[in-house]
Amino acid sequence: MIANPQSSYMSPQEYLEWEKTQEIRHEYIDGEVFAMTGGTKPHNRIAFNFGTELDDYLAEKGCELYISDVKVQVSPSGPYYYPDVVVTCDPRDKESIDMVQYPCLIVEVLSPSTEAFDRGKKFTRYRQSSSLQEYVLIESEQIGVECFRRNEEGLWVLHTYGEEDNLILESVGMTIPVSKLYRQVKLDVKAKN
Repeated sequence: MIANPQSSYMSPQEYLEWEKTQEIRHEYIDGEVFAMTGGTKPHNRIAFNFGTELDDYLAEKGCELYISDVKVQVSPSGPYYYPDVVVTCDPRDKESIDMVQYPCLIVEVLSPSTEAFDRGKKFTRYRQSSSLQEYVLIESEQIGVECFRRNEEGLWVLHTYGEEDNLILESVGMTIPVSKLYRQVKLDVKAKN
């Protein structure tokens, strides 16, 4: 994510109109816009694998899945983010062609440049969404998945998964072997331990 040096403060409505005319995607946070930069092959492949595993299953449930090019509106005043994968099962989201307002599942594939933000401020803001039930973070330099799940008391509980585990997605009622998320992913030999 790179700040747009030519922009001044924008209202949410100005951002939504402006972004329709842009060639690249921009996230909107507190009146500022940030250009979305490209990712790595592992990052892209993991997001693709996740989406592929869910797509047919979700279609039968009436849910919709989007990968990286559909923004999530956390609240009417923003922020607006482009997660790697977002799932909505809310019929109100069928009325929009360019954003999701009622996500039940959001997935971010971590990269060194965005990991702290994805774990910190972004997750803090995503938690403002009353419809969000699970937030999944997937490592792209080593095998590892973290799923933050909202419990019955409204608290977010962390569940971790390794290579031999099955990722449980209660928000959509599905289980995915973690190994399938890393299918055809070449991890860097210098990955952190």
